Amino acid sequence: MSDVARRAGVSVSTVSHVLNKTRPVAPATARSVLDAVADTGYVPEPAARALGSAGYGTIGLAMSALSNPYFSNVVHGIDRHASAAGYSLLLADTHDERDAEIKAVSELLRRRVSALILAPSGDGAQAIRYAGQVDVPVVVIDRFVPAPVDQVAVDNAEPTAALVDHLASIGHTRIAMLTGREGLTTTTERRQGYRLGLRRNDIEPDPRYEADGDSSEEGAEAAVARLLSLPEPPTALVAGNNRMTIGAMRALRNAGLEVPRDMALVSFDDFEWADLFHPRITALAQPALSIGEQAVSMALSRLATPSLPPRKVTINPAFMHRDSCGCAPRDA
Repeated sequence: MSDVARRAGVSVSTVSHVLNKTRPVAPATARSVLDAVADTGYVPEPAARALGSAGYGTIGLAMSALSNPYFSNVVHGIDRHASAAGYSLLLADTHDERDAEIKAVSELLRRRVSALILAPSGDGAQAIRYAGQVDVPVVVIDRFVPAPVDQVAVDNAEPTAALVDHLASIGHTRIAMLTGREGLTTTTERRQGYRLGLRRNDIEPDPRYEADGDSSEEGAEAAVARLLSLPEPPTALVAGNNRMTIGAMRALRNAGLEVPRDMALVSFDDFEWADLFHPRITALAQPALSIGEQAVSMALSRLATPSLPPRKVTINPAFMHRDSCGCAPRDA
C-alpha cells in the first residue's frame, strides 16, 4: 500500500479510505489512487495470498447496467454455466466508467475470484493489467479490446450495415442512427457499420443524422427530438441498442408520430418482449446466453491450461424481421 501512496502522492490512510470506502475522498485524489493501484498491481495482502491458492471456485463478473435486458441474459448464461461447473458468481457494476471499473475489479480480486469476466469501459487496459499482475485470468465480453486476453463478442459493423441495407431496400434514403456512448468500442463499430451501409447503397452520409443517444433512453429521446427538428428529418431510424429503442419510441409517440407509418425503426439488440410491442420491433438479436456460456468455458479452460494462446470468438447476431421497419415480415 505504501507503493500506491507514493505513486499517487497521498498518505497510506488516504489509499485505505479510497479502497475501503471508509471516508469520502476528493474525486481527483481518488482517481490518482486508482491509477496507482492499476499501475502497481496492488492487491491487499489477505487477498493476494488467496489469489495464489487454487480451488476457491468463484468467477468474478464486472459489467455495466446489470438491469439491461441484454446484460441480464448474459449474466444468466454465465451463472448457469459456472454453476454447472461448480463455480459461484460474484457481480460488480462498472457503470461503464473507468474509475468505477477499477474499483469493481479491485473488489472482485479482494473477494478471491479465480477468474474475471469483464465487459470493459473503453479499452479496459488498466483493469486487465491489474488482474494480470496478480495472475487472475481475464475474459473480455461484449466489446473487443486491443489486449492479449480471451475475448468473445458479436460482430457489430456488418450486421449494422445490414440494417441500413434493409431500410434502403424499401426506399429510405434519409436514414439516421442513434449512436451509443462515446468511448465504447460497440459505439465505434456500429457507427462504422451504419456508414458502410449508407456508402454501399449510394446514400451520402449526413453528419446531422448521426445523433448521440448516449446508450440510454433519456439520451435517445432527446436525440430523436433534435432529429425531428431538422429541416429534412429522417424517415428511418437505426437505434444502437435496446434502451435507445425505447427512448426513440417514446419521443416519436410524444411527437404524435406512429411507427412505422411516419418513421421506420430498427434496433441493434433485441428484447425478450420485442414481438409483443406494437408494432413488433425489427432487431438484431445478440445470442446473450451463448456469449455468457462461451465466456465461462474460456475462463475454465484458461484456468486448466494457462499457456493457451489468447482466443477471440466472434458471434453473429440474428436478424429478427418484424413490423417496425414498415414492410411485411418474412414470418408473417
